[in-house]
Amino acid sequence: MPEAALTAGQTRWHQAGAGRPIVFIHGVGMASAVWAPQIETFAATHTAVAYDMLGHGGSALPQERPGLRDYSDQLRSLMDALDLDRAVVVGHSMGALVALEFALNHPDRTLGVAALNAVYRRTPAQREAVLDRARRIEAEGPGGAVAGTIARWFGDPVPAALAEVAGQTRAFLESADPVGYARTYRLFASSDLAHAGRLGGLAVPALFLTGEADPNSSPEMSRAMAAAVPRGRAEILPGERHMMSLTAPVLVNARLRAFVEEVTTP
Repeated sequence: MPEAALTAGQTRWHQAGAGRPIVFIHGVGMASAVWAPQIETFAATHTAVAYDMLGHGGSALPQERPGLRDYSDQLRSLMDALDLDRAVVVGHSMGALVALEFALNHPDRTLGVAALNAVYRRTPAQREAVLDRARRIEAEGPGGAVAGTIARWFGDPVPAALAEVAGQTRAFLESADPVGYARTYRLFASSDLAHAGRLGGLAVPALFLTGEADPNSSPEMSRAMAAAVPRGRAEILPGERHMMSLTAPVLVNARLRAFVEEVTTP
């Protein structure tokens, strides 16, 4: 991707291409570079922007106890700085929560929202597991959680065909800022109900895309969110897990392109 830049609001971002804007938001422990397969594809036809979430990469730390509004405001400030009036907003995992928050708060700035591997209404067991991980990350730092994260996202053992992208993902996790990671993960762990009861007010088209084999951002979650949104739909990718934007970029990009063209065609 092109060299990153820093806005006045201390957000590091990358931009490529020209045309209707698409903004990509990564998940916890990742950085804007994780969207390289999507930026490369969409920059041919669109203005493609990826940025480092608060507490990640080259962006500023969030406050000690951040809320989703803080991350939504970061995106609004970035769009203002880049003079982007409206954009298709694409988020993955924690980034999907941010994308939905932004679309709910700023429908006038959102052409459409795509939520990849989003979380919604975890079961009690799922919620306790993710809260326990958040507590351990705060107490011990992110390093001790990396092995378990890779196993959940890719399988245990990691299939040989996925070893390269699993290694790339591990590198992102191991280089994450420990304070930013912990603060953001704590918010992620407690935000699966953040949009419950609110999705009926989402005024823009919404795509909920996840992997068939992603147990923590499950097909059931995506279908439930899509059913709650007036212009929502869910699509499930057979056999894919949590990092499908890296493990199946051609398939993910094709689904995203169909959605982008639908919401940006006059």
